[in-house]
Amino acid sequence: MYFNTHTHLNSEEQYERRDELIKRCLEEGVTQMTVVGYDLESSRLGVQIAHEYDFVYCTVGISPNDCEETTDEDLEEIKELAKDPKVVAIGEIGLDYHWDVPHDKQWDVFAKQIAMAKELDLPIVIHSRDASEDTYRFLSEAKHRGIMHCYGGSYEMALRYIDIGFYISLAGPVTFKNARKPKEVATKVPLTSLLIETDDPYLSPVPFRGKRNEPANVIYVARQIAELKGISVEEVANTTKHNAETIFDLNHGDK
Repeated sequence: MYFNTHTHLNSEEQYERRDELIKRCLEEGVTQMTVVGYDLESSRLGVQIAHEYDFVYCTVGISPNDCEETTDEDLEEIKELAKDPKVVAIGEIGLDYHWDVPHDKQWDVFAKQIAMAKELDLPIVIHSRDASEDTYRFLSEAKHRGIMHCYGGSYEMALRYIDIGFYISLAGPVTFKNARKPKEVATKVPLTSLLIETDDPYLSPVPFRGKRNEPANVIYVARQIAELKGISVEEVANTTKHNAETIFDLNHGDK
C-alpha cells in the first residue's frame, strides 16, 4: 500500500536490524521501499539489501556531506553499481552549505553524478540544504528528472522544481507542529507531484519525534498529508505509490 521512497537501512544504526524493521513495515502496510546510498559503502550495502527482498529497491550515490575525499575511481564504482537491475536512481546527491564541505568540491561531484545519471537514464535523488538557488541552477541546466528528497523549502520553490521534472518528497517534518513550509507544500502541491519518505533513522514524525526513526513510520507522513488535504490516507498512499513507481520506472521494463 505505502511506498517509502527514502530509507537508510544501509546505515550503521539500522543495517543489523533490517529484518526486524522490514517485518514491521510489512505489518503496517509499507510494501515497497528504496534504500538510498550516500557514500560508497552505503551504496554497496543498499544494492545488497535490495537483492535480499523482492520489494526493496536502492539508489547509489555520494552525498554532498560525504564527498570531500571522493575520487574519480569512487565515482566509477558508483557508475558500475548503478548498472545493477535493482538500482532505480542516482542519489542522494546535491548541495549542502550547512556543513563545512568546500563548495567547489560539492559542485564537481554533483555535476559528475548528474552527468552519470543522464548517461544511464536514471532519475536523481536530491539532497539540498541551505543551497536552494544553486541546486535549482544545476538542475534547471541539467534538464533531467528526479526527486527533491525530504523537501523543506517553500511552496513557490517547489513549483519551480516540479516545472523542471521533479517530484516533491515529504518526510517527518510535515508532522511537526510549527513546520509551516512543509505543511503549506503538503496542502497546496498536487498529490500527483508528491512522494512520502522517512529518511530514517533521522527526523522521526510525531508521535515519535526525538526517538530513532524507522521506515514503517512513513504511515504517519501519509496520514498528515491526508489530514491537510482533507482526503483519505488510502488516496495518499495509492497516489504516492503510483508516483514512486513512475519516477523509478517500475511500471514498465525489467525492474
